Amino acid sequence: MSGKRTDEYSNQLKQEFGELIESLNLKEQRSKEYLRMRWLDQVMWMEKRAGEMRDRHRRLRLSVIICSAIVPIIVAMNFNQDREVDKVLKVTVIAVSAVVTVSSAIDEFYQFGNRWYSYRKSAELLKTHGWQFFQLSGAYRNYKTHEEALPIFSDEIEGIIQRDVEIYVSEGIQQLSAQEKTPELPPTDPTP
Repeated sequence: MSGKRTDEYSNQLKQEFGELIESLNLKEQRSKEYLRMRWLDQVMWMEKRAGEMRDRHRRLRLSVIICSAIVPIIVAMNFNQDREVDKVLKVTVIAVSAVVTVSSAIDEFYQFGNRWYSYRKSAELLKTHGWQFFQLSGAYRNYKTHEEALPIFSDEIEGIIQRDVEIYVSEGIQQLSAQEKTPELPPTDPTP
């Protein structure tokens, strides 16, 4: 999704959910504040992060795909007649191959694809619970009012957020562990 379309969607989502929250018959103002400041804020944050991770993952994967396709084409070109062109092609192959390696390594290290999936899953879970809560359906179908369903809704939302935090922390620990296991390369002597 382009940046403008993403912003339009985010603004529309925030406005529509905000209107739904305001329309609820809740006795205490802090109940609506919880819905706006905790649930809706988390929905918007997860949506934004999912989009960022998706974009980063796609950019890196596309660079790998495109550059991987370019390398064999360049290698297949035969300009043996012209040594200068041959040198440029060799340098180009090395540079493009480096882009493939670096892009792939960055995507793997930061786990943009997995993080995209994780944020998207959490955002959709939060929205699903929100819709069920607003409609008093699904997990909230046995409650007659939103006031009665709110404590259960709150528990569910906090559980989703907690699981997301646990995933984030475990991914961070895995990244640190991977960094510690990566051996340092010895310095190379640039002289032939």
